[in-house]
Amino acid sequence: MAAGESSRFWPLNYQNKSLFKIMGKPLIWHTVEGLRKAGIKEVIIIQGPEKDIEDGLKNYDLGDRVKYLVQETPQGMGDALMSAQKLISEPFLVVGGHKVDAGDYLSEMTKKDKEVILLGVRTSQPWHYGILKIAGDKVVDLVEKPEKGKEPSNLKLGAIYLLPPTFFEYHQRLPKDHYSFEQVLKLYIQEERVGLVETREDFSSLKHSWQLFSLVKYLLDKNLGDQKVHVGKNTKIFEGAIIKGPCYIGDNCVVGNNALVRDYTNLEDGSVVGAQAEVVRCVFQKNAHVHSGFFGDSILGENCRVGAGTVTGNIRLDRGVIKETGLNSLGAIVGNNTHIGINVSLMPGVLIGSNCVVGPGSVVFDNIEDDTAFYTKFDNVLERKK
Repeated sequence: MAAGESSRFWPLNYQNKSLFKIMGKPLIWHTVEGLRKAGIKEVIIIQGPEKDIEDGLKNYDLGDRVKYLVQETPQGMGDALMSAQKLISEPFLVVGGHKVDAGDYLSEMTKKDKEVILLGVRTSQPWHYGILKIAGDKVVDLVEKPEKGKEPSNLKLGAIYLLPPTFFEYHQRLPKDHYSFEQVLKLYIQEERVGLVETREDFSSLKHSWQLFSLVKYLLDKNLGDQKVHVGKNTKIFEGAIIKGPCYIGDNCVVGNNALVRDYTNLEDGSVVGAQAEVVRCVFQKNAHVHSGFFGDSILGENCRVGAGTVTGNIRLDRGVIKETGLNSLGAIVGNNTHIGINVSLMPGVLIGSNCVVGPGSVVFDNIEDDTAFYTKFDNVLERKK
């Protein structure tokens, strides 16, 4: 499923979030590859009318196992699945395009003896989610955002579903509605035909841009392992530079003299880390360049340019949670084609849109919308010495 608009993914919502690149490939490529390794023979990708997913994957060899369909208007997940009805005649897995770990659950889900198998993910904030009520190994109810203190469990509904082909018959019984998918699930639950697979991890949830860091960690651990580093073709690493893995560095990158790149950093093709810079737990998209400075727990979109001496604050002075993210460590997240001048200070959790300019010496405490020029004003004081 990759037909959504990714509006909550700002400032990285210039494309479908499934096309965001980690380790040189879009997230949806990692999802498809994981499903293939788990034994899935055929994949149907449902995309929006722009056909951006099909276009974004055209340079990757996925063979004949992938078919593309279009959801013309955003009318919910149930409506999107109905477009695939003629292609499905046996049990099928429904996952978001960014669910890079979906293949990890397939074996356990197919061992269950129920027609519908849901993924239940433990959460400490059940009042924010659709919560599953459990009796033994059965799902007996789905409660949307329950009142605090009245939660039926601490298991939220994960976005991986194993469904039977009768789903389409159930869906046709219901009136058209944006939430018809959830209504069909409730019909199955009422008939006691729904089983459960539980997990404590939820690193592939991706409503917001800052949730990318957990996906980077998962993919680097899975593909590189402890203390390993991938360095691409024609990449130059100059004298005195230190790379401490796990790290991924793509093709045609530059890591300057005495720079330090470490701990789950992902640099896509053409990225530049200047001399003396420290980059830790960061994600740079294609052709993102930084000079000297500190960049921690930050994401830079394509073609960003950051001047020397810039610092991303990534931890609050009181060590508290950063804004609405729930994270204790978060630097800046910057959209495509934004230029940041020298000696800029970016406070923890700042989001900066695409096509922006941040003037030299500025101090940024608040988010900056797309297509904005931001400058901190300074007064020049000239006095005769006494």
